[in-house]
This record gives sequence, structure tokens and C-alpha cells, in this order.
Amino acid sequence: MSTLVVCVDRDGGLANEPVVGWEAVRALVTDAGIDDPGDSRVNSLLEALKVARDLRDDNEEVEVAVVSGGGDAVRADRAVARGLDVIIERYDPDSAVVVVASAEAERLVPIVESRLRVDAVDRVIVRQSHDIESTYYVLKQFLADEQLRSTVLVPLGATLLAFPVLLFLVDSAVVAVAVMVAALGVFLLYKGLGVDEVAAALPGLLRDAFYSGQVSLVTYVVGAGLAAVGLFVGAVAISSVDVAAVGPFLAAMQFVFAAVPWLAAAALAASAGRLVDELLGDGGVGSALLNLPFGVVAVGLVVRGFAAYFLERGDVVGPAQVPALSAGPVSVAPFALGGLERLAAFVFASIAVSVAGVIVTSYLTDRSVPPEFQSP
Repeated sequence: MSTLVVCVDRDGGLANEPVVGWEAVRALVTDAGIDDPGDSRVNSLLEALKVARDLRDDNEEVEVAVVSGGGDAVRADRAVARGLDVIIERYDPDSAVVVVASAEAERLVPIVESRLRVDAVDRVIVRQSHDIESTYYVLKQFLADEQLRSTVLVPLGATLLAFPVLLFLVDSAVVAVAVMVAALGVFLLYKGLGVDEVAAALPGLLRDAFYSGQVSLVTYVVGAGLAAVGLFVGAVAISSVDVAAVGPFLAAMQFVFAAVPWLAAAALAASAGRLVDELLGDGGVGSALLNLPFGVVAVGLVVRGFAAYFLERGDVVGPAQVPALSAGPVSVAPFALGGLERLAAFVFASIAVSVAGVIVTSYLTDRSVPPEFQSP
């Protein structure tokens, strides 16, 4: 069984082409160390040689290699993938031991795993001397990184500047600390959830939607307005209920009962716009997208039915009054639906809507597929 000990590098600069072999990697260590003795990647190259030597001492067939990327993230990853393909095609190893020296390089491990069985990942941690001079150089390197400065130092400086201002305005250290901690929490969520990337891409998406004439742009705005109305109606419904008397659960059910129709209408408007865009496009419409409006209506009916059931059981609302109905010779006297009857009616209606969605989706999907491509 042969093992490939591969040192992967995402930043580029080590080698333009894959480097394979003990002597070739050792020469690369010398060149990289002379160019930049403080580069942590030199330690990863030495670690790769050490792992290869140890495995060879255990009578294993070992080949050591270095694969380096370059450019942006996509180009770097694709360069590493091409280098691995060349090595695997030439040496045909059975497994691999991946050596990495940073979190960026560790992101390349799935690329290796997609092509070869990975037995181990060796993370190289460079030991630093804990003295004042070492700390100074670490801080100097940190301050030289523009991305780290903007991510860490700018929020920290803004916090330190805003704290005395808040302390002067509110005249309470507890409130000032609470506001600053909340602001830092919002910032960390903003960065951690990638909201900044979405916000940066949003103007381009809106511009493309305007230029392409997408119907979903309008329906999304309508959906957002309907959702805002639903939240407002739910808040008004809660304000009309004595929360202390009915309890928080029934108050929440009152909010759901009042807001669900508007929220369902918002989701229906957004999904309808997306469906129209797909119908007008050239790629066809998937069955999931066709069934989405029916699913939205069905879920809205079920949620409203259960909310009404809980509210009626808690004596917050009364039974549903159905007025008299007449259709030609057939007439129905007014009656009331309460408790389980109303819940059963909502559940039955939701099931009927779901079944209708399945039937319509199946019909349209079968018609959209040419007969020669349909399964027998």
C-alpha cells in the first residue's frame, strides 16, 4: 500500500507546479526558507518530510509532495485540484496524509478527500517564544493585516469612543455597558452570518432584477408589505387581550390567528412571482416550485385551525358562525362550528388544497415533458 504525504498551500508562492519527491521537497524548503525565514509554510514543508520519513521507517511505501494554489479562492482551489489529479494519475497512491499550516490551507482537505482516501490531517502549530520581542513582532504582523484591522480594531475603537458618550447621555454605567455589549453582539452576528456579503451583493441583484424585468421583484415587495401588515395585525390582536389573564401561550396563539392569513398571503405573493418568472424563462419549472403556492395555503390553513382550536378552548374566541347558504334548490341553515369541528374543517381544507396541488403539479409536469422523454 502506498501513501501520499501531501503539503497543501492555498496562498500560493511555494511552487507553480506540483513538487514530488524527497529531494525536490527538501530543495523547496531551502528556497522558501531563504526567501522568508519567518514563513510558517516552511514548517509545514519540514513536517511533511518528517511524516514521510517516519512512515518510511515503518516500511511503508511513501511519496511526499507539495501542491500550491494561487490567485483568488476559486483559482487557488482549482489549481490545487489540478495538481492533485496530476500526482494521483502519475503515482496512483492508495491513501494520503495531508499536512496543513493554517485554517486557509485546511479548507483544501475536502478537495483531497474527494479524490483520495485521507488517513490523517497533520496540523502544524509553530511554537513562538513568549517574550516581549516575540509579542511585538506578532502585534506588528497583526497590525499590518488590513482585513484584521478593519474587522477587529475598527469595532473596538468605535466601542471605546461611544462608551463615554453613552455614559454622559444616560448617566448610568449599567445601561451604557448593556448598549455597547448589544452593539458588539449585533456586529458579530452581522459578520458571522455573512449579512455584510448579502448587503454588498443586494444592489447588484436589484439592478439585474430591474433590467431583466423580473415579476418576482414586485411580488417580493408586495410580500414584504403583506408580512408587515400581518405583524401589525397580530400585534393589535395581542393588545386587545389581557395577557395576564389568558397567559402567554394563548396570547401567542391570538397573534398567530390574526397574522397567519396575511403572512400566508405574503408567502403566496412571493412564490407566485417566482413561479411567473420561471414560466417566462427558458429553463422550465420544477415540480417543487409549482407545488409551493399550494403548500403555503395548506400550511396557513392548518396553523390557523390549530390556533383557533386553542383560543376556543381557552375561551378567548367563540365558535365560528357559518351563515345561511343557498344554491338553487339546495339551502343550508346557519350553524356554528366549534372546537374539534372547526379544526377538522381546517385540516380537511388543507389536505384538499395539498391534493389539488399534487394533481395540478403532476398534470403540468407531464405536459411540459416531451412524449419521447417520458418514462413508460
